[in-house]
Amino acid sequence: MYLPRGSRPFVVPFVVFLLFLLLRSPFDWIFKGHGSFWVAEPQYWIFPLQTVICGWLVVRFWRAYEFEPPRKVLGSFLVAVLVLIVWVSPQEIFRQAARTEGFDPTVFAETPGLYWGNLIFRFVRLVVVVPLVEEVFWRGFLLRYLIQEDFQKVKLGTFTWSSFLWTSLFFGLEHAGPDLVVAFITGALFNLVAYRTRSLASCVLVHALVNLLLGLYIMATGQWGFW
Repeated sequence: MYLPRGSRPFVVPFVVFLLFLLLRSPFDWIFKGHGSFWVAEPQYWIFPLQTVICGWLVVRFWRAYEFEPPRKVLGSFLVAVLVLIVWVSPQEIFRQAARTEGFDPTVFAETPGLYWGNLIFRFVRLVVVVPLVEEVFWRGFLLRYLIQEDFQKVKLGTFTWSSFLWTSLFFGLEHAGPDLVVAFITGALFNLVAYRTRSLASCVLVHALVNLLLGLYIMATGQWGFW
């Protein structure tokens, strides 16, 4: 597979992340409701494995990302709250059905080690690995690559309508399904953070704050489908 020069650290963790998501589908299709628990419910081992491997890849490529200290931290928190409202608005404002089907850590309630292990891995994935993997790809790479193939010559935060709209659209398609529209809006807001701060670390921070707040919302409401 051809990768633009210098793009491997930005693209590879994201591709591996997607491959793990695709790995779940055949298990769900073939074994759902059959066989042992770990075969029939693969999310309880695929997601922790995805967390470890993708986290390791980010650490492996860390020097390529040129993180600077986050900027406009207060603004980042306000954007995170806005994005959280966008994500939960179908249930909380428009009264769509609660999303209770999904990664439910309470299935291990009687086994504290498994319960806390799964929950910790889930939050590490949600708050650390996902923001890093996605932001270095979407804002660190694609938002610039759609302006110029030699993307490293494009300063983070350089605006064009085409890169803004295409990146927002692809971000929405990554979350296809019930989250498509809200993910498109979220992608657009995350792009605005990149334009406003010109800081990849700020984009990661906003994404991490959103996911932390969403994780707390999930635990409070039991809407496991938001994982």
